[in-house]
Amino acid sequence: MLILNLTSIIVKEKQSVLPRPFETPTSLLSGMELKTIQNKLLRWEQPDAPLAPLSNSQRDAVLELSEEVSDLALCKDLPLGKEVSRPSEGGPLSLSLPIGFEELHQGKFQISSSQQFLEWYSAMEEELLKEEDVVFEDYATQLAERRKECAGLLQNVEVALADLSRLTEQYQIVSDSTSSLHQVSQQLLADQTKLMEVYDETSQRLRYFTALDELSQRLTSSTLSVYSEVFVEILDRLDECMDYIHKNDSWKESSTYLVKFHHCLSRATAMVRSYVMEVIDRATEQVLAQPGTPQDRDTSLTLCYGKFQASAPRVKTVVGHIENRVEKNSDYETLLSDCHQAYFSRREQLLSSSVTSAITELGRSHHGDHCSLVRSGCAFMVHMCQDEHQLFYHFFGRPTPHLVTYLERLCTILYDVLRPYIIHINHLETLAEVCSILRLEMLEEHVHNNPEKLEAFGHVAWQMLQDSQERLVFRAHCYFESDILQYQPSPGDLAYPEKLEMMESIAQSMQEQTALARSESRSSLLSVGSATSLEVARINDSTRSIADQPRSRTGNSPADLHGMWYPTVRRTLVCLSRLYRCVDRPIFQGLSQEALNMCILSVASAAQTINARKTPVDGELFQIKHLLILREQIAPFQVDFTIKEMSLDFSKVKTAAFSLIHKRKRLFSLGTNNAILEFLLEGTPQVKEQLVDSRKEVDKQLKASCEAFIAHATHLLASPILGFLEKAQVFLNMSADVKAGGIMLAQQPFASPSVLNVVIQETRHLIKSKLPSVQRSMQLYLANRETEFILFRPIKNNVVGAFVQLQLVLSAGGYSSDDLLLIGCPTPEQATILLSSASLLSERQSGVENNTPAIAALQEVPAT
Repeated sequence: MLILNLTSIIVKEKQSVLPRPFETPTSLLSGMELKTIQNKLLRWEQPDAPLAPLSNSQRDAVLELSEEVSDLALCKDLPLGKEVSRPSEGGPLSLSLPIGFEELHQGKFQISSSQQFLEWYSAMEEELLKEEDVVFEDYATQLAERRKECAGLLQNVEVALADLSRLTEQYQIVSDSTSSLHQVSQQLLADQTKLMEVYDETSQRLRYFTALDELSQRLTSSTLSVYSEVFVEILDRLDECMDYIHKNDSWKESSTYLVKFHHCLSRATAMVRSYVMEVIDRATEQVLAQPGTPQDRDTSLTLCYGKFQASAPRVKTVVGHIENRVEKNSDYETLLSDCHQAYFSRREQLLSSSVTSAITELGRSHHGDHCSLVRSGCAFMVHMCQDEHQLFYHFFGRPTPHLVTYLERLCTILYDVLRPYIIHINHLETLAEVCSILRLEMLEEHVHNNPEKLEAFGHVAWQMLQDSQERLVFRAHCYFESDILQYQPSPGDLAYPEKLEMMESIAQSMQEQTALARSESRSSLLSVGSATSLEVARINDSTRSIADQPRSRTGNSPADLHGMWYPTVRRTLVCLSRLYRCVDRPIFQGLSQEALNMCILSVASAAQTINARKTPVDGELFQIKHLLILREQIAPFQVDFTIKEMSLDFSKVKTAAFSLIHKRKRLFSLGTNNAILEFLLEGTPQVKEQLVDSRKEVDKQLKASCEAFIAHATHLLASPILGFLEKAQVFLNMSADVKAGGIMLAQQPFASPSVLNVVIQETRHLIKSKLPSVQRSMQLYLANRETEFILFRPIKNNVVGAFVQLQLVLSAGGYSSDDLLLIGCPTPEQATILLSSASLLSERQSGVENNTPAIAALQEVPAT
């Protein structure tokens, strides 16, 4: 029914909004028309073909209105126009229904026009608004009441704030008074603390000064002992006080107190010095009081060490405290030095006589045996230095240079005894042995392995070594002059080749007796070296292994097996082998240069004597043999044989003198044209340096000797052909064009075919007769296949070359074929066969190895 009413209201509302021409008042409608309208309104929303279909939003509005109406229907029992109040808590909502709504709901009140509806709606709206404002009006009323309450409360708060302000002022006054009191108390406490710190610091500083009286009293005590702990505490306290006063020397009385503390320290060090010297003197007196005599060396030395070792612990304990304080004060250093001096003076007093007598006794026991004397004396001093070094560290714990000085004074006794023996030794081997003992056994073995204990002995041993080397060098120069350069050979020394032949026969007989069957006698001797060669080879033991040493190639002759070298060569090599280990390398280089030069001169002189006594072949091969020995035997010396020589060049002096003579008019002229000034500037001798190499000198002399031998052997084998070639060359030089002049070589008497045939026959005869003797001499002297082959090869080439040159002269000399047939000059191949058939060299050319220094030197010799 409510929906219908609302529908009618909506229809009326729609009608009210229609334009005026279509507005039909309800009063004008008849009942039939009204019924028709109502029926149409009912058909508006019929399910089938509604007249006024509603949209979704319109349906939602209708549904919402229906729900509102249904809710309002719950309050239909309430009286209209009256309020239904909600209980204080949890009651239903109070409603006040507007007047006329109940009548409208019951159908008693009808709205016939839109104006009426609007009026009713306005009244309803005002009524509802009033009902809604009731809550707010009540809340506004409550707020007004609360406002009044807050105003009263604010008034009370203002009163309370005024009271609090007065309390705050009073509190601030009290707080200020309390803070000032607290600050005054804090200041008083700070002043008290500062005063306590000043007091403590003053007491701390004053205790270094107040300790003076206490330390002075303790030092003057009769019961104080330097061996006690109290004495150590006194020294520590003195060091501490003196160090503090040194750091604060700007204070008023620092210098005064420092002097007083120094006085106390001097008293303490005097006590230590007195104690140490007393102990050392007592030990010395005990040694001197023993019944042992100075001649009883072992007993006296045993007493020297036994008594002192027994006293060492007491001294070392006291001295140890001083050694720990040496860096703190110079007084301790002076005290320690005094203790060292006292100790060394007492030890030297006890040992000097014993050492002198012991070394003197060694000199008497080893009279004449200088090497044993040097070895025994040095061994005695080595043990003495070691024992003294060990005994010193029983007393003291820190090293001192005084120990080295003291031991050097003891070792000087040995030097003073041995030096007269050394400077009077004339034998080179003895001097070399002495140098080896000092250098190898003493310095490199003992001193090098124990440098700290044997430092002083090393200084003295080095000084003795210098004296020995100086004496050795002097005697070496004398030996080179007298026994090498000025050596006068005996007939047996120059008995070449008889000596070689004799030694070869001896070697062959020995080989036959021992029944050593070999392919040939000479090959059995290759593994044996001469005694001198082996002696020289020993110098390589320290620098080269045996596998690296070259095998001797020149010492294969029977004479070499027994050291039958020329005496000057043997002496030179032995002397160099002795000097190699005994002197420094620069000195050895100078000595080797001098020795080799003199040896070369001596060998050359001997070769000339042999040349005059026998044949030039013997002299030349003798020289080649010994030069090869020299070259090979000096190879193991691993030194440079080059020395620098200084000389003055006076070549410009002569030129300047001649220039001075020509400029006599300008002798006293002024300026740069002064002749004397020019002479002084231009005529000054110049210093020239030149390097002299002994090895190159040996090679040079060896090369010259080989060339001389090759030339002589060539002339010996082919002298007829060489003589003819010289005449032919003279003839050809005199006639520049033989054919143009009409004079041919064949027309000359000395170049006739018959004469040339005689020349060829004589040459053949010389080759067949002389070549075996030449090769025999080479075999006898050189005794080495490789060397013989290399030396014979240029001789063979020269002989073949002479035949080749002869053929060239014959071909250009106008000889006919019959003449050439009559001459019978052999071809180069025939000359080679001729030489091969005349010698035994062809069967020895197998297995040649050019790997020795001698072969290398011979390969440089050109064919002449």
